Amino acid sequence: MSLYLEHFGLKEAPFRITPHTDFFFDGADRGATLEALLYATLHEEGIVKVVGEVGSGKTMLCRVLIERLPAHVETVYLANPSFTRDEILHAVAEELDIEVPRERVTGALNALHDRLIESYGGGRRTVILIDEAHAMPEETLEQVRLLSNLETSRHKLLQIVLFGQPELDEVLALASMRQLKDRITHSFRMRPLQAAEVGTYLSFRMRAAGYRGPDIFAPAAVTLIARAAGGLSRRINILADKSLLSAYSEGAHGVGVRQARAAIADSEFAPRWRAPRGRLAFAAAAAAGVLLGAGAYWLLAPAPVPPRVQAPASAPVAPPQAAAPSAPAPQPQPQPLLEREQMLRLAGYDAGRNRLLHARIEAARDKLDSAPDARHSIELYFTDNSDPDRVERFLMRARDLVPLENLYIVPVESGGRYRIWALYGDFAGEPEAQQAAKRLPPKYQQAFPLVPRSFAEVRRAL
Repeated sequence: MSLYLEHFGLKEAPFRITPHTDFFFDGADRGATLEALLYATLHEEGIVKVVGEVGSGKTMLCRVLIERLPAHVETVYLANPSFTRDEILHAVAEELDIEVPRERVTGALNALHDRLIESYGGGRRTVILIDEAHAMPEETLEQVRLLSNLETSRHKLLQIVLFGQPELDEVLALASMRQLKDRITHSFRMRPLQAAEVGTYLSFRMRAAGYRGPDIFAPAAVTLIARAAGGLSRRINILADKSLLSAYSEGAHGVGVRQARAAIADSEFAPRWRAPRGRLAFAAAAAAGVLLGAGAYWLLAPAPVPPRVQAPASAPVAPPQAAAPSAPAPQPQPQPLLEREQMLRLAGYDAGRNRLLHARIEAARDKLDSAPDARHSIELYFTDNSDPDRVERFLMRARDLVPLENLYIVPVESGGRYRIWALYGDFAGEPEAQQAAKRLPPKYQQAFPLVPRSFAEVRRAL
């Protein structure tokens, strides 16, 4: 690794996936979100929620928030989503060095309440930051709500910040969670980086690691990395690191398209950049079809009719016969665009008994088998969570917002596991898809990256 760093003039690895606050990127609304989060934590009462996809930078934001909070704020960071309702209470007490009885929850609450009142009287505030909140059992989240009830006659004693994946919104939408949801006073969303922001992000990380030269990543390489990573910072880090290693192995000091594609091909999550198979065979078959068709014409065409001799003027002339209607030319059958292996991989995903999901996968298969390469759809999300029940719930909510027949669910298999690609619409090209994205419901514009994807690109990923 030291040779790798020396090759690029780096002091440390620029694209580690473990959060390092020196590498916090304040572009793409990250800095504004941090400032708003600081204000909400220090000046507002209630529960604050931060939602983002896997690898969007939630944990990094949480670590920076802890660093930026003033010295008079005590922080409790909980990263274990499997706490029971009793365990989370004792975990908070342990972080605050409070001795509480293990056998009595009421005693633990009273001890915690007394400690928080003492801290508040001394001018100190306490903030609990809970990571992976979407994975917590409902009863544990209910205990979080009860913790938020700890207060004096005029002020709350605890500020709580929940960090979670979009599934957290689904949990909070449950009827049993309505009391907790009502306590949320501020909600923030970590959006993926846009393609234009990825280049700035890569340059920032390189310079934070000590690099002082011109930009290493060529614009075309940045475009490939941005598209393959879906704007998620963790994936960008992985692809950027692999690209640098590829350049280092070649002795190059810049990352171009070749290195970026090598990194994408070596990753588990990105669509595969494969040359489409069967194109040459199809072209050969088409050429053979033309030749066979020509041969058939010469074999089956009727013999030429000799020219008619002009009859004498005195001879009666027969009335002209109406020409027999020619048979309609046979219409060419559309050539299937999906290969047999791709069909089998699509069919290998188990959608269970979810009726809507079955229908939208079938529609996606038909669309991918017929849509020309240049036509585009809009990516709503690409997730590792392939739970069919979760996707079915998404479709049930979606039918109240958009025409369900325009939604396509594409299961993408990689290494024996499936990921889910949700797409919307069929448009003539990328500009039309971008315009259509602006007309989607505001909820979708806030929640999803809305990236145009060509059907050729989607087929390559299968």
